[in-house]
Amino acid sequence: SESENCYKVIKGSWKKIEDTGKQSGGLELLRKSFRICKNFIDVDVLESWLETAFAYTAMTDYPTPSNFLNPMPAYPVKQMCKAIDDPKSGNDTFAKLYGAASVYYNYSGTATCFNLAYSPDPHGLDLWSWQACTEMIMPTSGSNKESIFPENQWNYSWRAASCKAFYGVHPRPNWITTEFGGHDIYRVLKRYGSNMIFFNGLRDPWSGGGVLKNISKTIVAIVAEQGAHHVDLRFATKDDPKWLRDVRQMEINIISDWISQYYHDLAHQS
Repeated sequence: SESENCYKVIKGSWKKIEDTGKQSGGLELLRKSFRICKNFIDVDVLESWLETAFAYTAMTDYPTPSNFLNPMPAYPVKQMCKAIDDPKSGNDTFAKLYGAASVYYNYSGTATCFNLAYSPDPHGLDLWSWQACTEMIMPTSGSNKESIFPENQWNYSWRAASCKAFYGVHPRPNWITTEFGGHDIYRVLKRYGSNMIFFNGLRDPWSGGGVLKNISKTIVAIVAEQGAHHVDLRFATKDDPKWLRDVRQMEINIISDWISQYYHDLAHQS
């Protein structure tokens, strides 16, 4: 949505990275192009490093500066595409990608090189990885027909082996649907749930699997076209746009009504 050229550069970059890695001296060229530390370089890991930058930046495309996952500017996707579209990088795809990745990995400007062999986890993302191995087994594949990412095929055996290797656990692929009542969340929640707000910002790639329409009078969906991942729960700032302030006020009003209704019912019961 920011730039068609930005989309095309990223989409076409994976083959270029893989072809370069197969050439004599190619790995060293990749290491220098992306300022990778000298201790380790690998094509698959480099691609994963770039995919992480693109996915998490899209997820946290907030309208104000944040440090949720990494320090980033307001509207970081726009800044990434600005780096990719920068005419100063000419036709150098790797320079464009490096500029984009730096928005996520080095917005503070303090990194001298990037260590692919070690990823510190100051935000507790390993806890999500544990949950994704035990409770939230999500069979996601990807076609490269429209996606900016390389094609990938879901493989349960690989997931199970990696969960065993990292955490010593076997996944429970049916736990989530058993615990929460089947595959049709709309039908299940309408019958058994109440007093829920599902907020989704459509800038967040996760919104594709979210609840985007009201289920009942007390299970409501709030959809923000410009919103990103749980932006409604981020710290309020003086620079928050009006649509975000409106969303938060809407949520406060809904919850206030629930509380008022509870005490109204309680008074009439007694």
